This record gives sequence, C-alpha cells and structure tokens, in this order.
Amino acid sequence: MMNQLNPMTWGEFKNTLEQNPDLHLQFQYEEGKYVDSSYHITEIKQAPIVSVDCGGQMNSWTEVIVQLWEPSVKEADRSMKVGKALKIVNLVEKSLPLNPNAIVKIEFGNSKFDTRQMYPGEFVSGDEAFTVNLVPDFTQCKALTRDQSCGTNSGSAACCGPAVLEKPQLVEVGEEASACTPGSGCC
Repeated sequence: MMNQLNPMTWGEFKNTLEQNPDLHLQFQYEEGKYVDSSYHITEIKQAPIVSVDCGGQMNSWTEVIVQLWEPSVKEADRSMKVGKALKIVNLVEKSLPLNPNAIVKIEFGNSKFDTRQMYPGEFVSGDEAFTVNLVPDFTQCKALTRDQSCGTNSGSAACCGPAVLEKPQLVEVGEEASACTPGSGCC
C-alpha cells in the first residue's frame, strides 16, 4: 500500500501483480465505481520528469503510466486476468525496458470521470478478483518540504501562502485633481 510520501514503484506494482496471475484484474477509481470490465490497457508510458521547483532546486524522477480505456460498447462480462495484463507488460518491456524504481501511476477517465493519473493504493484480492484501489494524485510544494520558500532559504512560505495585496493610494496631481475627487460625481 502506498502513501503520499512514498508512492509505489513500478517494480513493487509488477511484483504484486505477478503474485496473482489467475485473478481477474479490476480497478476501483472511486468508492464503489470500477473501470468497466471491458477495459483495455492501451499503452504503458515511461516518462522521465525534470523540473525546477519554486525554491530553485532541480528535481528529477521517472514515472511509468499505465493507461486504461473503456470501449463505448461492453465487450466482456469479466475483466482480464492479471496474467493477460502481465503479457501486455512483457510485450512493452521487449521494446521499452521499464525502470523498476519509477513511480507507477494509472491513467483513466470515462464520460463520467475526468481523465487523470492516480496512484495504486490498497490491493484487495478476493475469490476470483484482484482489485487495485486507485487514489488521486496530489500536488506539493517541494521548497516547503525542505523548509525553504521560493528562491530563498529563509523558511518563510511567501510563495505558497495567500498573496498580500497593498491597498492602492489616491494621489492628487495638479489643480485638476481637486475638482475630481471620489464621490464628487465628475467621473
């Protein structure tokens, strides 16, 4: 099971699947809502990410993203078995070796659920099904996790807190300014 600080790696995810090859693979994307049993694994992407956070620190990591798609017409009453999903993984890995230390995400959406990338959370194995409960992705301020603010080491959360706006000042300029003041009706 993953938590927000330690997302599951591709190696951990694949190993968990390999322990359950004969079960039907299901994905729960919201409480009580499952990806339709006719789903396809349409692609597996490996994405190297390089970023610079608001504190000026460069970060890099790799993600493996498994994309699921529901066809518009139901094609199957039962979801594919884990073993079939692993055959797709093996086919992909013949052309694209997947980094076992990469963070794994599942990408899914349908007409009632906006497409998004989610993390595998809890795994539930039952009599015939192996269910992957998906949890939403999250954003974070990496500078704050290092006790920094944007561009400094001061420990202040200036970039991540609410913006402080200065109240505009009314300034009179020349003789005309005295004729047009707030509430005078000239404007």
